[in-house]
Amino acid sequence: MNFYLRYFDKEILVNNVDDAIAFLADIDEIGMNPVLESDIRDYCSSEVLYPKRYKIRPRVYFIIIKTDAPTMLDFKEKRAIHPGLERAEKPIAPALVRLNEELPGWYEGALDFKRVLLVPGTGKFQYRDTHFVAQCKAMSGMDCYNRIVDYLRSRVDERSQFPSAKGKNFKFHYLGGCK
Repeated sequence: MNFYLRYFDKEILVNNVDDAIAFLADIDEIGMNPVLESDIRDYCSSEVLYPKRYKIRPRVYFIIIKTDAPTMLDFKEKRAIHPGLERAEKPIAPALVRLNEELPGWYEGALDFKRVLLVPGTGKFQYRDTHFVAQCKAMSGMDCYNRIVDYLRSRVDERSQFPSAKGKNFKFHYLGGCK
């Protein structure tokens, strides 16, 4: 296992923890100390494959990434991807598959959106979180979302904001087929 370290424009790819610590010790701003050294050694010897970020001061960090890449060029071109983390194709979330799955019938959709309302005392407008639930005939979850949003657009202020169908503010479930 190799380690890629970067601090601003200073970067290195090393094959052991001692070289990594020596690289960081040469950078005065990092201020290498026994606690930091111990933490880096623990991270490098652990089974965790996620990158580790260390804070130097507010909004200033250095990063350590574990990699199987033998050279910096291989690392930069992402030729050494860890087993189990292949990125050949991004998996589609089951909720997104269900959203576009065509199954004609009745759906119940719940939508949380920002509705523009007039404040009577001041005459000004404000956004209010609004929960809306409707049952409708649709071909899919996406069709259900489109029907609900079309219905609401014709009945609320045009400045109201509707969430994405793919987000957490829209939920639906299939009630059954049409008769």
